Amino acid sequence: MEKSALQIARAAYQPKLPQALKGAVVAKEGAATQSVGNQEEIKALFPNTYGMPVVEFVAGEAKQTEAINVGIILSGGQAPGGHNVISGLYDGVKTLNKDSKLYGFLMGPGGLVDHKYVEFTDEFIDEYRNTGGFDIIGSGRTKLEKVEQFESGIEILRKLGIKALVIIGGDDSNTNACVLAEYYAAKNYGVQVIGCPKTIDGDLKNEQIETSFGFDTACKTYSELIGNIQRDCNSARKYWHFIKLMGRSASHIALECALETQPNVCLISEEIEQKAMSLDEVVCYIANIVAQRAADGNNFGTVLIPEGLIEFIPAIKKLIAELNEVLTDPATGESREFASAEEQIAFVTSNIAADNLAVLNSLPADVKRQLCLDRDPHGNVQVSLIETEKLLSAMVAKKLAEMKEEGKYVGKFSAQHHFFGYEGRCAAPSNYDADYCYSLGFNASRLIASGKTGYMSVIKNTTAPAAEWIAGGVPITMMMNIERRNGQNKPVIRKALVELEGAPFKFFASKREEWARETAYVYPGPIQYFGPTEVCDQCTKTLALEQGK
Repeated sequence: MEKSALQIARAAYQPKLPQALKGAVVAKEGAATQSVGNQEEIKALFPNTYGMPVVEFVAGEAKQTEAINVGIILSGGQAPGGHNVISGLYDGVKTLNKDSKLYGFLMGPGGLVDHKYVEFTDEFIDEYRNTGGFDIIGSGRTKLEKVEQFESGIEILRKLGIKALVIIGGDDSNTNACVLAEYYAAKNYGVQVIGCPKTIDGDLKNEQIETSFGFDTACKTYSELIGNIQRDCNSARKYWHFIKLMGRSASHIALECALETQPNVCLISEEIEQKAMSLDEVVCYIANIVAQRAADGNNFGTVLIPEGLIEFIPAIKKLIAELNEVLTDPATGESREFASAEEQIAFVTSNIAADNLAVLNSLPADVKRQLCLDRDPHGNVQVSLIETEKLLSAMVAKKLAEMKEEGKYVGKFSAQHHFFGYEGRCAAPSNYDADYCYSLGFNASRLIASGKTGYMSVIKNTTAPAAEWIAGGVPITMMMNIERRNGQNKPVIRKALVELEGAPFKFFASKREEWARETAYVYPGPIQYFGPTEVCDQCTKTLALEQGK
């Protein structure tokens, strides 16, 4: 395979490890834990994996470790650094015992169920170190939640002699990992299950998980593109650029990119929900900033829009909640089947409340159609298919035309549209993500060696130099609560939304009026892999602000 000079140089990069993982370790256990919500219900659902302690690895005495076979699965959307989790796990199990083996299940959880796998070797792994993407074994969105899937999985695990399974995924995937760990523990099957926190959305974090991997690289990739657009914007001085950013439920990516690039407008879904803003109020907010800049002679600017914005506008959120209910078959918990799109739309409009129907009918036809039809494998509206950036710019143009008639606007408005999503999911990982992911994988091998199951691999204190990072594990049940999914109450890992009282949002809020009126753009440039640490090894501004750095 032909490789670029950068690929060759990156292949030689040796990711940094926490000092705690560089020798023999022992797991130091904390107090018993409980779930973040619905404690009694979660405890009843997970009697074998509930209440376990948080663990931290500290230096211990070296001892002979038996060879162990481990399996690994990539689940859900791609995120930069996944290959380093795998290479870190591979190196970790080999340092425990050179005869240990690592197997990768192909195309996500479905590979476990369908018995499709590959055994990793030194040569195989070396081709993928420090690279982006999930192409080493592929990923998938098969949900592991049925007994027949668990039983099919145990057949291949026994055949290969696999004693531990590592699942790399987001909140839904790690919820499934927890369910699988509980099932295998209850059956005494002798298979451990460990999770790794992955999602570029940044919404898999809590007191124990500082950040999900891939968030750093994705935000830096998007910020480079936004900076390039802002440089062009400030040069041509005639366009407003409406930029939608990936992030299905939370606005972490939009907020981080705003902190890195200082756009004129950045919408934060969580704030819009808290203020109970209508779609018209959001449009008026943008239009007024456009008018203010036009009064200063600046008929250009940038607007950052989180992908999930439409779901956070209260009236639309209420509509979507009822759509999710009526489109789910209560008997099976699965999505209803319809002969045609028209039949499905007719069913929806005949079965939702009058106030929700009025909201649905007030939306443009294409948005109405997308809300009625498209669902992801978890039964959620596929908000990425709703072109919110075009919806908002069209409504802003209409509002500005009304303002011009009233003498409240004297400028020209022309819009360009962008959606940055796939551009960041498979980028070559930043040094931060390369180091963080390698550490997560290596650390997972120590959780396995310590006999843990139902745990998430965690690396903390990552604003400090890598040698000072803290390695350990946290019970996945600790992060769970009960939520309504597909018309049913289900145990899930609680998503971390942008905290409006948190330091990152407060800093942004203190600056946004200045950024709105002035042209205060920052141009981050491309990710740097070689050079001074202040250029190459920095974490996100979000994480630095959260930790007061």
